[in-house]
Amino acid sequence: MPGLASQAPTSAALVPSSPDGPQQRDGEAPGGEAGGFSVEPLQGWHLPLLDDPGLLPLQPLLRRAVLLAMPERLITAVAQRRPLAPQVLVALQRDAAGRPSVLGLIASRRLNRSGSCWQVEHLRLPLAGCEPPGSPERSTVMAALLREAIERVRGAASWIATASSLDAARLACLRELGFQPQRTDRLWRWVPAPAAAGLLPPADLQLLPLSRATAPLLWHLEQACCPAQLRQLLDRRIEDLLDQSHGRGWLLCDPSRNQAVAGVRWLADRPGGGQLVELSVHPGHRHLIGSAAELLLRRFAAAAPRPELWLTSEVADAERQAWLASLGAEAEAEQVLMARSVWRRQGARAPVGAARRLEAVLEQLQPRRQPIPTPAGPIAGRS
Repeated sequence: MPGLASQAPTSAALVPSSPDGPQQRDGEAPGGEAGGFSVEPLQGWHLPLLDDPGLLPLQPLLRRAVLLAMPERLITAVAQRRPLAPQVLVALQRDAAGRPSVLGLIASRRLNRSGSCWQVEHLRLPLAGCEPPGSPERSTVMAALLREAIERVRGAASWIATASSLDAARLACLRELGFQPQRTDRLWRWVPAPAAAGLLPPADLQLLPLSRATAPLLWHLEQACCPAQLRQLLDRRIEDLLDQSHGRGWLLCDPSRNQAVAGVRWLADRPGGGQLVELSVHPGHRHLIGSAAELLLRRFAAAAPRPELWLTSEVADAERQAWLASLGAEAEAEQVLMARSVWRRQGARAPVGAARRLEAVLEQLQPRRQPIPTPAGPIAGRS
């Protein structure tokens, strides 16, 4: 995902819009001459402006975001459930005559029902050289988009983004906004060839579809495969995995232990075609990286409208990369998974609560007097 500049421009008029709408600095023109631009939520009238070849693949997603923006806000305000559509912001520049042009867009989505973790799905700019005259620096536009997306989300504790390992400018910008690399993955494209005869699951394992009944097994498998730091940032629950995968996936389960040892699940549709999937193999069952894992992928691809799968593998995992290459998968690119934690200052109540807890501890350490016994009968000398 693209990154950001460390500072807002001094001469150009970068003014991220507030939740109530875009703002401008006093005395600055809305476009062209001053080089100013605004960042605002996607609206229907923006769609005809998004005709740059670099943005056209996102048109189906953008139309869905426009149609479902209001229902998404209403449903989120009533109950916690999976997001219907991403949050989309666009950067607009207006020329001297007030005609708008699009400088870029960002699409982000909740990764869990609680809204504690968000992901930058797309951060796109027009193709290089296609920007309108007088446009600000591309890094400035990316910075404004990502910064505005983060500021508009309330209650998010972490953000996830990816960037090509060759995109030094984007990686630098992400770091300047507090994103730190978590791992480097290689992206693979696999179109299954005709299946080999006799491809069956191991005798001691069962092949089960992902469902509400088997989702807890997938959740435990994901917990075992995901590094601790990334697992804490993602903050996923069982219902979150079902939401993200739309219930599409397969598991290899050990019935004697009631444990999933390998699984594949849907993550997203790629704008250029195909489906991004996640293949998980339990660290204690890496021998399944072979015909058993191939069976999972083939079973998933058989139900897909277009049998073209995209997978990731860590660059350091030589065994998995060699296996994917043996399947005929093509290595396409390397990408860096980056994450950012949003630290918030504690309110004024925190020191008060700490002081009260300290007083309670000290009270327990103070010497206590022996209690005076209460007489059980009449006191002597009283008639």
